[in-house]
Amino acid sequence: MTQPQTPSGKNDRLLKYGLIGTVIAALCCFTPILVILLGAVGLSAVLGWLDFVLLPALALFLGITLYALWRRQRIN
Repeated sequence: MTQPQTPSGKNDRLLKYGLIGTVIAALCCFTPILVILLGAVGLSAVLGWLDFVLLPALALFLGITLYALWRRQRIN
């Protein structure tokens, strides 16, 4: 049987997902990693749409991270 999630455990998981998503989105926004990868596999036509996806994703993950930090501070 699994133990029920405590609010702290749930918040830690939310913080972890927020940080991982923020780092990945930031790497793809500010470095040419994604451009090189998409060009190598032949999907360079998608490069024009990256800003429409990556910048909102970065904002979303930053929001998740800040929300998790706010909940962690409020619980403790």
